[in-house]
Amino acid sequence: MAFCKACGQDIGGAAFCSKCGASQGAAAPASVGSSDTPTAGIDENVAGLLCYLFHWISGLVFLLIDKRSFVRFHAAQSIAFNIAAVGLGIAFGIALAIFGWLVILIRLPFLAFLIFPIWLLFGIGMFATWIFLMYKAFKNEKFKLPIIGNMVEKMVG
Repeated sequence: MAFCKACGQDIGGAAFCSKCGASQGAAAPASVGSSDTPTAGIDENVAGLLCYLFHWISGLVFLLIDKRSFVRFHAAQSIAFNIAAVGLGIAFGIALAIFGWLVILIRLPFLAFLIFPIWLLFGIGMFATWIFLMYKAFKNEKFKLPIIGNMVEKMVG
């Protein structure tokens, strides 16, 4: 005969006492891996910010391992933003190189001083956008970039 460890009631072979409800077996440890995703311990807003932190690499990691829609959106948008930034940077660099050669060929050296400030403004704009996206993700806002955001939403939505 088995008795309840808490109240002494006869429980037979039951795992829980019918009188007080106490568990009669060893306490089951809380399962850490019981959630759907390895990043479940991280708040959504922090995970969204981390998607942008290491550019496309952290975006790819979170896109592959996290199943929450908010985090997946920001992970995919991080990847798309970085691809677009590299593409725009290359296109902008080529355009400025052509402009530079035209300045040399036409012999207008004072226009050459425009190339560096324009390139610098482009870089500052990309950096500011990156910081802004991290801020919006941390504030739990699903901010969509104009063209990229709609494509990403359809992809992960």
